[in-house]
Amino acid sequence: MPFIRIWLWSTDVRSLEQVVNEIKRIAQKTGVRMRGPVPLPTKRLEVPIFRLPHGEGSKYWDHWEMRIHKRLIDLEADERVLRQLMRIRVPDNVYIAIKQMR
Repeated sequence: MPFIRIWLWSTDVRSLEQVVNEIKRIAQKTGVRMRGPVPLPTKRLEVPIFRLPHGEGSKYWDHWEMRIHKRLIDLEADERVLRQLMRIRVPDNVYIAIKQMR
């Protein structure tokens, strides 16, 4: 039976883990084989911004950081499992990509 590969990524790790746990629950309930979730390296985006003083003072840099957390899951491609996966409520800040593997 072919597998599907699910990539999930988000800036909020709690929302991401909720979706991953829901996928794990569906896989256990239906009895399909599942590999993962594999935590992929977290991407760290840092933006330094140069700030000028207002009045007297010295110049300084502000730093903002955004972290993108990623997970990878492989599931057996079964029609009933895919139907249940499409019903999962996914928060706005969690992104999903699904691809069929051979």
